[in-house]
Amino acid sequence: MILALTLTPTTGWVVVIALGILWVGLGLYWGRKAKDSEGFMLAGRNIGLALGSATAMATWITSNTVMVAPKLAFTQGIWGMIGYSTAAFGLMLFAPLAMRIRRLLPEGVTAGDFFRQRYGLTGWIIFFIITLVYSIAWLVTMAIAGGELLNVLTGIPYVQGMSLILIVCVLYTIFGGLYAVVGTDFIQSLIILIGIVIIGVLVLTRLDIGAAHEQLSKVQPELLSSTMPVALLAFFNIMLFGFGEVFHNNVWWSRAFAMREKIAPKAFFLSGILWFPIPIAAGFAALAAGPLGVNITDSNQTGPAVAEHVMAQAGLEAYAGLLILIVLFCSIASSIDSLLAATSDLILNDFSRKVGHQEPSEKNFRRGATIVTLSVGALAWTLAVPRWPLVDVLYSSGPLVASLIWPVIAGLYWKRINRPVVLGGIITGCTLGVIAYYHPDFGWYTASLIGAAISMLATIAARWIAPKPYPTA
Repeated sequence: MILALTLTPTTGWVVVIALGILWVGLGLYWGRKAKDSEGFMLAGRNIGLALGSATAMATWITSNTVMVAPKLAFTQGIWGMIGYSTAAFGLMLFAPLAMRIRRLLPEGVTAGDFFRQRYGLTGWIIFFIITLVYSIAWLVTMAIAGGELLNVLTGIPYVQGMSLILIVCVLYTIFGGLYAVVGTDFIQSLIILIGIVIIGVLVLTRLDIGAAHEQLSKVQPELLSSTMPVALLAFFNIMLFGFGEVFHNNVWWSRAFAMREKIAPKAFFLSGILWFPIPIAAGFAALAAGPLGVNITDSNQTGPAVAEHVMAQAGLEAYAGLLILIVLFCSIASSIDSLLAATSDLILNDFSRKVGHQEPSEKNFRRGATIVTLSVGALAWTLAVPRWPLVDVLYSSGPLVASLIWPVIAGLYWKRINRPVVLGGIITGCTLGVIAYYHPDFGWYTASLIGAAISMLATIAARWIAPKPYPTA
């Protein structure tokens, strides 16, 4: 880590505890609206355009958006910067899918409802394993990022900082369910956007674009190259990763079910439009590091280093650490709360209602939701303690989710298919994609491509090889 401690541990504790009290308080306030299980899990199916767009965008603005996007731009140039922004296409393309989802499953609660209906118990088991692995991996990366953030900026020990962020998110999710998640996401998205705009304006006012381009052309011409092979592969890999994540994960399906039917497609498309420029802005700051004279010794800290540099030049050095802390804390919390709620709902709904064939009473539902959410949070905490490498934890699951892209689309729009062929394609795509991720001759930037390609071929074949109609219920 290259950043000097810009805040004292005491200041860090005060800021995070203050934000925590705010989020928990709002969770308690909004949680009063959750009168029953549907209110708790789906906010009464009445989320409007503003809250719907904000919660989708805020959930997708993770610490990776403001940390990894600058790193990719710094190491892979313009394709790395633009490549990360293609994750917005997943939200945009989910817009028509959301409309179709609501029509096919008007009373749906989770993504598991769809997979059970379209691909049977075996398909549901494959989906559940994939989505649970990915959701926990994403949750763990957010917890790790939170602990590292507080450690780097304030000196708070990693485990203490990571624990504090998880506890805050678990508490307000338990108290308010999706009402609390959506409400806090709205506020967090505004804070994140304001912080990014401030940094962007400071970068632009201190950078001569022409001179910067000339310097990069001479010193680092590969960053401006439109044909860098690794960057091009990473571009498509990240795009397919984003498609797979959005298309399958209950984080997004729960929002599709929670929004008003005509609002859902508009909200997802708008959230994608709003999210798209954020990685580009973060990546542009990274490309400006050299021309601005920022000495980057750790590419993982490119974004915060540039932010700290331009704020210092503007005479705002005393506030740099505070702004970075608040923006990153909000970006992490907005993802953790969504993952906690969506994963807990999936476990509670699918196991009790689909596997156990039991309908939990409204009286016992909140108790069950609390136990499951606490358990998911505790599992994430346990896995985050060893402080795994962030990239390996998340991107190794890329081929798993990419292998679900085409089965989801086929299940939504086709009337006939060969289920075993589709499921075989998912398993094969997952297996070979993960092997490629760790194989020295391939690499992480091919894993999702391989998983998606194999699954696509199998899904197309399943349309023509002895297809059978989907069951009607």
